[in-house]
Amino acid sequence: MAGPLQGIRVVEMVGIGPGPFCGMVLADLGAEVIRVDRPRGTTVPGLEDPKYDVLARGRRSLAIDLKKPHAAEAVLQLIERADVLIEGFRPGVMEQLGLGPDVCLARQPKLVYGRMTGWGQYGPLAKAAGHDINYIAISGALHAIGRAGDVPVVPLNYIGDFGGGAMLLAVGVLAALLEARRSGKGQVVDAAMTDGAALLSAMMYGFKAAGRWNNSRGENLLDGGAHFYDVYACADGRYVAIGAIEPQFYAELLVRCGIDDPAFEPQLDPRHWPLLKHRLADVFKTRTRDEWCRLLEGTDACFAPVLDWDEAPRHPHNRARETFIEIDGVVQPAPAPRFSRTAPDRPAPPPRPGEHTDAILRDWGVDDALIEQLRQQGAIGAEPPRG
Repeated sequence: MAGPLQGIRVVEMVGIGPGPFCGMVLADLGAEVIRVDRPRGTTVPGLEDPKYDVLARGRRSLAIDLKKPHAAEAVLQLIERADVLIEGFRPGVMEQLGLGPDVCLARQPKLVYGRMTGWGQYGPLAKAAGHDINYIAISGALHAIGRAGDVPVVPLNYIGDFGGGAMLLAVGVLAALLEARRSGKGQVVDAAMTDGAALLSAMMYGFKAAGRWNNSRGENLLDGGAHFYDVYACADGRYVAIGAIEPQFYAELLVRCGIDDPAFEPQLDPRHWPLLKHRLADVFKTRTRDEWCRLLEGTDACFAPVLDWDEAPRHPHNRARETFIEIDGVVQPAPAPRFSRTAPDRPAPPPRPGEHTDAILRDWGVDDALIEQLRQQGAIGAEPPRG
């Protein structure tokens, strides 16, 4: 197992969404991550075949019934040998299982205990159910996304689950690991998607305070309000994305599009944006998307075609960088970012829940007598026959 996190051991209490994404990122970077799964697994709707559960790649899976006697003790023995634990249950669930931070840190004082929730570990909404759309709604981010005069647009679950949630949990875990190396002490990382979505909006809040951003969707610099930062339909019904913010890039765009209309000169005056947007839309409807690619792609006009899920892996730039890989027949994004000296290994396919239960318990030094006791209680499955 290679990568910059080689030698780091992580226990992942399996959930869905942002927790597994964080576990995937840590495993992609070389950490040894084991998934503590439910006996029947944690089925993601529509992904009953494990090979399609891309967020589970690169790890081994241990299935254990944590409601059985002594099951928590087995997990605590794993934690004694771990650097990190990540969990994504509602506040209080890990404590009910006998695996709360106080118990775990008593067994492993240097443990980084990463907690992923939507609302955070405390606050009026802490124990309420929710999903990405709810968390980004109270951050202000959802209100800002959409067309002028229309309802907010749901931006998949990138902002709350993955950007403001999983990525910031990974950053927090890595920061706490560095601090633990100095102090010899672990700590709890409380990663709330509401906090993260708000943090991702930091620049916009700065613009708002400066009077350069308003509460009306589709009227601002980066929300589709500006004619030089938007998506346009082409003659064939496909789309291109334009992001020519800087004056020199804007000038390049106009020259290459054959636009010499003086009306386009006041680039940054919002009063002109609606009219210029209509005129630029008419320009892009004169050619197909591929024709615009031949004219603009690779120039300083800040241009890109809008690709679908099938087209993106085949784009020459993505192919050159191997941005997408195929694992067990499933096309998926490759690990990122890139490292010049400690490049990670290619991820292993996602495991079946419980596929490595016995190997993990033995490899991590869990007491043999306890393993047998768990098996007799039905907390873990019967040991598979030896080859």
